[in-house]
Amino acid sequence: MRMYPVSSINKKRMVLAFTILSILLVVLTFRVGWVQIVKGGKYADMAKQEQKKDMPIEAKRGSIYDCHGQVLALSAVTNTIWARPTAINSGRSDKKAKYNYDNAKKALTEVLGLTEDKAKEILESDKNIVKVAKYVDKDKADKIRKMGLNGIEIEQEVKRYYPMGAFASNVLGSVTDDNAGQSGLEAKYNEYLAGVPGRWIKDTDRDGESIVYGKEEYYEAKNGYDMIVTIDKVVQHFAERAIKNVRATTGADRVMAIVMNPKNGDILAMAVTPDFDPNNPRVPTEPAQQEALKNLSVEEGYKYLMKMWRNPLINDVYEPGSTFKLLTTAAALEEGVTSLNDGFYCNGVYNVSGTVLKCWSWQKPHGRENLSQALGNSCNPVFIQLAQRIGYNKYFEYMDRFGMTSRTGIDFPGEGKAILQSKKTAGPVGLATMSYGQGIAVTPIQMVTAVSAIANGGELVEPHLVKKLIDKKTGKIIKQFDKKVIRQVISAQTSQDMRSAMEYVVSDGGGKIIQIPGYRIGGKTGTAQKAHQGTYSNETNSSVIAVAPIEDPKVTVLVIVDNPKGVKFGSSTAGPGVKQILSDCFTYMNIKPNQRAGQSKATYSPAQISKMTVPNLTGMNFMSAAQVAVNMGL
Repeated sequence: MRMYPVSSINKKRMVLAFTILSILLVVLTFRVGWVQIVKGGKYADMAKQEQKKDMPIEAKRGSIYDCHGQVLALSAVTNTIWARPTAINSGRSDKKAKYNYDNAKKALTEVLGLTEDKAKEILESDKNIVKVAKYVDKDKADKIRKMGLNGIEIEQEVKRYYPMGAFASNVLGSVTDDNAGQSGLEAKYNEYLAGVPGRWIKDTDRDGESIVYGKEEYYEAKNGYDMIVTIDKVVQHFAERAIKNVRATTGADRVMAIVMNPKNGDILAMAVTPDFDPNNPRVPTEPAQQEALKNLSVEEGYKYLMKMWRNPLINDVYEPGSTFKLLTTAAALEEGVTSLNDGFYCNGVYNVSGTVLKCWSWQKPHGRENLSQALGNSCNPVFIQLAQRIGYNKYFEYMDRFGMTSRTGIDFPGEGKAILQSKKTAGPVGLATMSYGQGIAVTPIQMVTAVSAIANGGELVEPHLVKKLIDKKTGKIIKQFDKKVIRQVISAQTSQDMRSAMEYVVSDGGGKIIQIPGYRIGGKTGTAQKAHQGTYSNETNSSVIAVAPIEDPKVTVLVIVDNPKGVKFGSSTAGPGVKQILSDCFTYMNIKPNQRAGQSKATYSPAQISKMTVPNLTGMNFMSAAQVAVNMGL
């Protein structure tokens, strides 16, 4: 075989190729060393992370029960469907991949009800995993399980459920999509109710399936504590039914009610209408409100929802009107500047530092009256005189003692605070108007708490909505909320005198409408014009507050009617609601009639009605005439 000499050009080419190859080999060697040795630990960890699946295990949110153990809120197990597009679109062959895709699409459209376009968007997503649907019921989840779909995963989780819908919604509140407290007691006690989530960490293959010899770590979730509230399901039902009836008859914008045990501060019922369903908290319960919400911007809609979720009985203030006269009377009796039989004279007006203030019945003055009669007549000039006798500084001191200058401390988020006239600037006229409940605004819970102190022997008791928190697993009481006395406001004797005066209001004064035969009831009515842009409007907050039975108070009831249409007096608007709640409570609580409780002088039999003398209302305006008629039981 003949050999041919290699040309110098070819030699150079070979040397150059060998040199380049050697350099590349050295670079590759260094690169491999860099990856395997220097960065080996990092890439090994990354590989492990790709093979690990870290699944959160949601803790079961604690249930909420009423004071007798009736379920108000619970956590139900539900299912979430996930899809892994890569696993769905893969297979040993194109035919197998298409089979997986078609079956997955069928499950999404036929079982879960997704549209063709939505299913396609999910199955062809470039994401590693996509959430398909939340809160899928057991039947649908089981159907998907039986289909044995590759790349479709079903994860169990917990959903909050309120079995009674809108019942006590402004108290209980609601949760977010992530099961965190959003409003009400759900938000206030979220730390206790939520629990601590667990984790399930396991080694998986590309499709998310467990590896036979892989490792698993399971950290069990710690469920939230159960909560027992002071709300009595039956009493709450009474209150909600009553305020719905009141709203239907008065055409009011809103009606609210509180029922409280005056002796220990337990809130037995707290109702607001219109309300919302916490199972679907972003949709109002009334069709008209649903339409109104649709037409709002995102920002306006958010504000609307925030207002809907509020509990105005705790978060907001209102002008109490004449119901505030109870506090003025109690302070005057405690200071010894008056007595129940003290004589007064009403000529319809009263001059305070050059400002003439009128009695509501100024066209037909009350004339001579004692203190009990003045409270029954709701006579403004008498309460002006009482505040003057108490004295400027001392009157403000009693506002502090009755809790009007601070929050009650009720266990609920966002408690409002009273708006009182400033001690520095109120002056004689400010003191005078405050004495009969105008020019001030308090929260309904403050008013109920103060009047309860007047009726229970003089103790200002902190109101509360929660009785105890319990670990369901062990049965151990984690936290208990007992009666908490803030201070002694008035003496037991003053409390007794006040109960007598409040009973007179119902038996012979402006509160006759809440009389119930055989029961001794004390109370006070109130009608206050609502302030708007620095002046008073024609809209009113009309209310009645009552304590019963007056000889041994078991309940304090406040009903507030926001902007009733037509007749606006608290006695006529809120009175029927208070009477209905009291009547239902007497039966439910097994409170027996008192043999000493006689019929009011203004309660007439059918035979007597035809012989009554109708009062002379000539020259009086409509509102004054209506109040006189109501006071006479007509």
